[in-house]
Amino acid sequence: MTSMVMASYKIALLFFFITSLHSPTSDAQTYLDHNCSSNKTFAANSAFQSDRTALLSSLASNNTTNTEFYNATVSGGGDTVYGLFMCRGDVNLSVCHQCVVNATQRLTSKCRASKEAIVWYDECLLRYSNRSFFSTVDTRPRLGLLNTGNVSNQASFMRTLYDTMNKTADEAAKPAVGQKKYATGTANFSAFQTVYCLAQCTPDLSPGDCRRCLSGVIGDLDWCCDGKQGGRVLYPSCNVRYELYPFYQSAAQAPTPSPAIVPPTYTTGSQGKSGISSGTIVAIVVPISVAVLIFIVGICCLSKRMRKKYDSVPHGKSASDISNVDSLQYDFSTVEAATDKFSADNKLGEGGFGEVYKGILPNGQEIAVKRLSRSSGQGVQEFKNEVEVVAKLQHRNLVRLLGFCVQGEEKILVYEYVPNKSLDYVLFDPAKQRQLDWTKRYKIVKGIARGIQYLHEDSRLKIIHRDLKASNVLLDSDMSPKISDFGMARIFMVDQTQGNTSHIVGTYGYMSPEYAMHGEFSVKSDVYSFGVLLMEIISGKKNSSFYQMEGAEDLLSYAWKLWKDGEPLGLLDPIIRESCTPNEVMRCVHIGLLCVQEDPAERPTMASIVLMLDSYSVTLPTPSQPAFFMQSGTDPNMPKGFQFGQSTTKSAPMSVNEMSVSEVIPR
Repeated sequence: MTSMVMASYKIALLFFFITSLHSPTSDAQTYLDHNCSSNKTFAANSAFQSDRTALLSSLASNNTTNTEFYNATVSGGGDTVYGLFMCRGDVNLSVCHQCVVNATQRLTSKCRASKEAIVWYDECLLRYSNRSFFSTVDTRPRLGLLNTGNVSNQASFMRTLYDTMNKTADEAAKPAVGQKKYATGTANFSAFQTVYCLAQCTPDLSPGDCRRCLSGVIGDLDWCCDGKQGGRVLYPSCNVRYELYPFYQSAAQAPTPSPAIVPPTYTTGSQGKSGISSGTIVAIVVPISVAVLIFIVGICCLSKRMRKKYDSVPHGKSASDISNVDSLQYDFSTVEAATDKFSADNKLGEGGFGEVYKGILPNGQEIAVKRLSRSSGQGVQEFKNEVEVVAKLQHRNLVRLLGFCVQGEEKILVYEYVPNKSLDYVLFDPAKQRQLDWTKRYKIVKGIARGIQYLHEDSRLKIIHRDLKASNVLLDSDMSPKISDFGMARIFMVDQTQGNTSHIVGTYGYMSPEYAMHGEFSVKSDVYSFGVLLMEIISGKKNSSFYQMEGAEDLLSYAWKLWKDGEPLGLLDPIIRESCTPNEVMRCVHIGLLCVQEDPAERPTMASIVLMLDSYSVTLPTPSQPAFFMQSGTDPNMPKGFQFGQSTTKSAPMSVNEMSVSEVIPR
């Protein structure tokens, strides 16, 4: 009997040894993404490099005694290096330690000369910088990941998700500074489905800062994962995630360190033998080993399949697909055939920069072809280079530039085709505006806000649109908004690169007063235009012609009057009154009035507007009377040489793809 015990023990040890050979170690953690600063770098063998090495070593070593969070600074002669790691609230010590080690190795190899970098794993994040970011809310860079599967009842699901996620965020933000700011929550979406939520901040944030950070992340769920079965948004200071399955371990399930394995001591008599032949051992071990190998291979395949299930936020063709300008070029014969030689039957509209035609490529793809006028003095190579830059700007709420065509004096832009024409085509037509109930209008408002935020803050270039209006917002098959003509200043080489200009471009009714009167433009000029557009979407009426119907000077003055009288819902389009959510309408009117303040400094940024639209926990300031100025388009105080007309773009009513001028500034 004792011999059999010894043999069994040998088999167990051999099994343990085989499984340990194949069990994952450094690859056990799921890598998500990293970001290295390209504009802040250090020289090889510099003091900063030594300090960074010391910092990363400190983070990795201190992880052995802290299961969630640690921050440190190192200053050895160069810039001070600040760094921290945070592990997910439910992981154990060994997983956290290995994740931090992996993170330090990845940043060392991938961000060789960056003074600022961050890496996200499923189990941890690690970051460092030459600036002090401790106890500070950082929202950029951000990362969005999604499950590609759709839920069935998206509107109801998203309401349940936001409610559950906000409650979870409230719980995560409660602990005091220095304590773990981590919480999970669940809600039954249907009789058969449960949504699981997780929210976490770095513990150095105050409860208020943590909640503010989580409000921003939750607001970005719509940008990232609207209607999807799972997703997550990660900021440097906080993150959230949701799934339709339990992806985290509850407190009751949280793993505890396993006790050390101490081999038992056995005593054998003088007559004892092994009792089992080596052939028998092999016969037992080999099947077990094969089974273990099959199990490990299955786990690896499943893990790989699950990783493929997730991908970064889709924006169509990614910037990495655009290797060079030649990959964007279309043959003129292809474009000509696609549009039936620019047939009048395929003409969609005409704007200030040329005509727009619908086309169909040989592979069946529908495109919009913009045939630019020939007044530009830009050279062919410069034109190609500008197209390459703008084509790399990708966002779900921007019309995608697919490429270009150049032949002789012909310069042609090829865009994705957006089937439901422009917002003004539907919004201002009494026969069509019923297609836009309040839910669709609110979705359009939020989509436009995110698109402009991307142009202002998150794109490779800083872009001021300068002609944001209903005709420059196109609607796709799901009535989701796509902003058009956001890069035309760069493509068409219009000389508008300063903060003021003596040639006013844009459309009357949407222009901010400082721009229309003095030629001063900024991101706050777009905010003003967004405010006007927001009022039009709520009311279903044009700002420029509102006075003709309502006896008011314009739509903004009417909205202000209703606000002062405590009747903001009076602005709402009567045909959607039954489908609206009153609190959302009133909040939108409030935001719209903030956007059209006379002083640009009092207008919110687009990032703030996105947060206001997505989170009711953000308190809105009280608006003052909006800016009004003369309707005549001329002003006795306007400096000589300023040109200002109703619109600098030729436009047919309800144009599909009217051209405008945008301001593009390299970051």
